Amino acid sequence: MEATSRRAYWKTNLRYLAVLLAIWFLVSFGCGILFAEPLNAIRLGGFKLGFWFAQQGALYTFVVLIFVYVALMNRLDRRFDVDEE
Repeated sequence: MEATSRRAYWKTNLRYLAVLLAIWFLVSFGCGILFAEPLNAIRLGGFKLGFWFAQQGALYTFVVLIFVYVALMNRLDRRFDVDEE
């Protein structure tokens, strides 16, 4: 892979990481701590939504983000022709 392609690949990878980590931060810190009071007015499965995000929602979001990252990286690898297939 050429140097320009490597830079473009890495830049795209870092952009993916930044966006996914920002989403995780907003869900875990934002919904679990900062916005917990307004979210507690809503109930999910008998629990206040702010509590649910702090205890379970951030974990579920993290697992989903792992699968999203894998899909994005597979697509990026195919685009730059560095996939393993």
